[in-house]
Amino acid sequence: MSTITRTLGYLRRIGLKACSHPCTLALFCPTTGLGQPANPRSFLGILAPTQRDTKAGTLIGVDKFGNKFYENMEEELPLRTRWVDYKKHDYDAAQIEPLWHLWISYGIDTPPNQDPIAQTNRTWASSKHIPNYTATRGAYKPYNTTKPKISAWIPEVAPRQ
Repeated sequence: MSTITRTLGYLRRIGLKACSHPCTLALFCPTTGLGQPANPRSFLGILAPTQRDTKAGTLIGVDKFGNKFYENMEEELPLRTRWVDYKKHDYDAAQIEPLWHLWISYGIDTPPNQDPIAQTNRTWASSKHIPNYTATRGAYKPYNTTKPKISAWIPEVAPRQ
């Protein structure tokens, strides 16, 4: 969470109209630590921490899913200089293109929209987004073909005399 002076400084720098989310300030959209909306009538609801950090930077590019990628090299801490503004509210890290994911995780220095090698057409890249099915019914479950090394004990009762 940002300090009040940092938040107000970024808002003065980028302006209220340029804010991409209405939840930039903790006073605008207070949430509890679990991401649930806090009660706006309570005093602690106003001061509750938000899940977002106030940031200001330059727009580097937009991927084909509509996500916006930003960078601020001057005022941020190391390895916190790049961030993504997801298009959808229910975001997932699988909604980023592979080369943009490589850039945002500091695998390469040049963004994919400025790299001539990244501009080439890749047949292996999927044209549509495949969601992450982890912890759902659609999750991948491997089929086991090996014979078990142990077997369960099934008690056999002797017939009565």
